[in-house]
Amino acid sequence: MGSHKRKHGHSGGGHAGHSHGISENADAKRLGIALGLIVAFMAVEIAVGILAHSLALLSDAAHMLADAGALVMSLIVTRLVKRPSGGNLTFGLRRAEILSAQANGGSLLVLACLIVYEGVRRLIAPPAAGGTAMLVVALVGIAVNLTATWQLAKANRDSMNIEGSFQHILTDLIAFVATAIAGVVILATGWTRADGVVALFVAAVMLWAAWGLLKDSGRVLLEAAPQGLSVEEVERVLFSHSHVANVHELHVWEVGSGFPSLSAHVLVHDDDDCHGIRRELETLLDERFAITHTTLQVDHVSGPELLRIGRHGAGHDHC
Repeated sequence: MGSHKRKHGHSGGGHAGHSHGISENADAKRLGIALGLIVAFMAVEIAVGILAHSLALLSDAAHMLADAGALVMSLIVTRLVKRPSGGNLTFGLRRAEILSAQANGGSLLVLACLIVYEGVRRLIAPPAAGGTAMLVVALVGIAVNLTATWQLAKANRDSMNIEGSFQHILTDLIAFVATAIAGVVILATGWTRADGVVALFVAAVMLWAAWGLLKDSGRVLLEAAPQGLSVEEVERVLFSHSHVANVHELHVWEVGSGFPSLSAHVLVHDDDDCHGIRRELETLLDERFAITHTTLQVDHVSGPELLRIGRHGAGHDHC
């Protein structure tokens, strides 16, 4: 008999649901604060970058535009994932956060490629770059992004949606530190190619963050087992139960961040209580792997469920 056991973040008791809602509201507030800081400073940076002919500043501004888009998307997704399951959306919109992470990773990848192209061009033929303007704006940018990074660091980064925005802001912070260094170099030595070198460094940081987001979210979309969880170990633990004769059709995947799921067909010996064994296996999976969303079909070795017809109507065998 199959059993479907659901016990995850959206299905707790009243107190747990209230606490979960408070956490999500706090995350939305932190995202809003970070968005306000980023948008206000981005406008200043674009103006100064154009006046100072600084690719590093303009690349930072482009990255901040992507940051703002990522934060807006994260705010929207934070609300979408709270929608309860129903109708054809049997898992609600939990996968929306994975799509958000994919979009964040993709935007970082595109920006990095554009910055690499322009950075190489400016290394070959560097324009005049204002070191003073670069340094001043970069120092202010460090302060702004430190505040935004601090806000998102306190949010629930187990969510790929939040983590995607955090990576955007963190790489921007690194970019501002590098831009400040470039400004110092230009002021001290007059070597304007430092602007292009820093832009390439920023692009490399973006590529690294993009790879991490695309890889992790891609695992979920491809329905691979959750990172750090060995399917072979899960199978071994199921087989370790003294009444389990065989396990097949074992599938382990992740619906969303922190929401692993498992399904399997388990065969037990003919005289065993398959309902009791199913409950024991569910407890075992919860305790060993924190997998609480399980669908286990437990049958006797001798064959599938048999239908009996007698004087008292139809009935089924023990499983």
